[in-house]
Amino acid sequence: MASFRSGDEDAVREIYRRYGGAVTTVARSMVGQPELVEEVVQQTFLKAWRAAATFEEGRDLAPWLYSIARRTAIDVLRRERRPTMGDHEPETDVAVTTISFEQTFEAYEVRSAIDGLPAEERAVVELSHRIGLPHSEIAERLGVPIGTVKSRSARAHKRLAAALGHLASGADRPGSANQSASPTVETIKDDT
Repeated sequence: MASFRSGDEDAVREIYRRYGGAVTTVARSMVGQPELVEEVVQQTFLKAWRAAATFEEGRDLAPWLYSIARRTAIDVLRRERRPTMGDHEPETDVAVTTISFEQTFEAYEVRSAIDGLPAEERAVVELSHRIGLPHSEIAERLGVPIGTVKSRSARAHKRLAAALGHLASGADRPGSANQSASPTVETIKDDT
């Protein structure tokens, strides 16, 4: 953190490498559009770098970054909703819903579990759940038999269930010791 606060490029890269996926998850959950997600992530890390000297030593960096990402996403959404010069649609009020810390934590845990999968299993999960492709299209895209896709999917889901079991039970979730199963975990199901 001392190197990050001083603006050391290697430290900034390490912080991005470690937390970039989680910040992207926060941004994606709030803004949705890929080009806006990229903007939110870039602005989040820029703001964090600029404010690094004010970060209290000994605190956990993740919640601080998530907070910056949420505020940045709200700012980007507000900017996008403003009318532009010339022809534009009439203004409409759009509700900006923020996700709770618990939801952010769950999304981070799911993203981390997916990132921890072997590459071939991770590819199947991402094509299936992020892009929404059926097994037949995944097999075609990856150039493997459909049976291979199904077995990789089954192995990946077993690994994810083991890695994310604590979310279903409510254990180890910040601020929610005895809550019911998370909807985030329920979305990790096999689409066969």
